[in-house]
Amino acid sequence: MGWFWADTAPVSRPLAPHPLPDTNAIPPPGCPMHKASSPPSTSFPPQNTSSPPSDGSCPAAGSNGPATSSPPPRSTLSKLNPLNYMPSNISQSRADNQTVHLPLERTTSSIPRGDADSNWEYPSPQQMYNAMLRKGYTDTPQDAVESMVAVHNFLNEGAWAEIVEWERRFARGLGRGWQECRRGEERSSAASRTTADNKDVTPPRLVRFMGRPNDMTPKARVVQMMGWIYPAKFGGEPPFDRHDWYVQRQTPGASPREVRYVIDYYSGPPEPTGEPVFYLDVRPAVDRPGAAIERMMRWGGGVWHRASGAEARVGTS
Repeated sequence: MGWFWADTAPVSRPLAPHPLPDTNAIPPPGCPMHKASSPPSTSFPPQNTSSPPSDGSCPAAGSNGPATSSPPPRSTLSKLNPLNYMPSNISQSRADNQTVHLPLERTTSSIPRGDADSNWEYPSPQQMYNAMLRKGYTDTPQDAVESMVAVHNFLNEGAWAEIVEWERRFARGLGRGWQECRRGEERSSAASRTTADNKDVTPPRLVRFMGRPNDMTPKARVVQMMGWIYPAKFGGEPPFDRHDWYVQRQTPGASPREVRYVIDYYSGPPEPTGEPVFYLDVRPAVDRPGAAIERMMRWGGGVWHRASGAEARVGTS
């Protein structure tokens, strides 16, 4: 999932993604995003709307001291990082009553930042645990935090790989995107590993992201409705989390622009060994006509490939 934040300390480095269900396919009590409501539209930092004294006077000390003014208290919104609406600084200090040592090292992701020439970093296990406590998840098993961070990082890398593939197809325009999609999913994905097909593709960058666990996507709602009608085919649990990732797309010969991607996180039945299974549904948000066309091309390209007999021609060549 996508739990990123950026420190505000002068030389500190960024941070990155988020949440996990436990082995019974329910989000763990430690996921900091799950009680967060959708971020307000208030500007960052909020503007001070207080009015000056009507008599035009300034705050001053007594006659025996120099004039002073106390800074106004910081509001809750001003303490949040506008890149992800998470607290700007998460402590690396050991928590009260903590009995298990948690590493302080952070792992650098493969996800480039949109506001710096560097990659996002994932939180350390100690930061993850402190963030959970800060959100009120006091029953988080301390000895499970490292595993949660590892799975969380793995899911974020998978989500980013999906976004990179979408951008590889469509960053150069719908025409080039169709040429990729009409090959079929398998052949187009194989082409992504060749330099010749991607020499003019500028890699995307993650500008910011937003956790929205309480806002089910329209597609997830439709799938749930289909599950009620056809439980054998579409039945299943709803996504346990949802994220919106804002990506910087660079089209050749054009200015960079932001593209919003929606990610639904699903839990599947665990492996026979007990390992949890997750599914990600990553796609561009339909907030512009081009995004709807991209989705139709991507999901219809395989149908066209088979209907045109391309699979048979490839198999006999």
